Amino acid sequence: MSLEITEQKKKLAVILLSAGMDSAVCASVAAQEHALAFLHFQYGQKAAKKELACFYRLVDHFKPQKYLVVELPFFKIIGGSSLTSEEIEIPESSNTQEIPSTYVPFRNGVFLSLAVAWAEVIGAEKIFIGVNEIDFSGYPDCRNEFIKAFNQAANLGTKPETKIMIETPLIHLSKKEIVELGIKLNTPFHLTWSCYRETEKACGRCDSCQIRLKAFKEAGIEDPIEYA
Repeated sequence: MSLEITEQKKKLAVILLSAGMDSAVCASVAAQEHALAFLHFQYGQKAAKKELACFYRLVDHFKPQKYLVVELPFFKIIGGSSLTSEEIEIPESSNTQEIPSTYVPFRNGVFLSLAVAWAEVIGAEKIFIGVNEIDFSGYPDCRNEFIKAFNQAANLGTKPETKIMIETPLIHLSKKEIVELGIKLNTPFHLTWSCYRETEKACGRCDSCQIRLKAFKEAGIEDPIEYA
């Protein structure tokens, strides 16, 4: 009975859940002290169907109070990213200093805008996003300074009584540390999908797969998903 009361007293938090390893660990962190509301975007990404299937598996695992899937077809229309454009091939790696073609222009800005709108409607006080600026592909909208600026803008652009804080618990962790934290919190890594491609097994060659594989190897833990 006391456990039920404790669960009822947990304040609601919106979790941006792509179904990748980072967002799943982020959900595990948020679940320690918050009731969960999962938000997933289908934005024309090449791995959309796989990500959506994994999202629903994570919903079954975490059992959030609320969940919402939002379709954003305009990203594919705008183009400019190998994740959404059929004319641009997904690169095998991005070891250069340039921002890779997998960057979707201002994606996190759009995602967070919608998360703030939903959070204001459902009364959530926090938004969790699994951005990281240590082992990442160099996307400008994953940086801590961007999140801070966006958080300030969000509170200026909502009702005076609305108080929303964007939380980035993984922002300063290496990918190895993210894997270790996920293991500690029993994150269901076997239900996640990080590959940029829509294949039966993860390709193991794209930047996201390589970063993930390296993280599990450094942590001394076997990645539970299958690779081609």
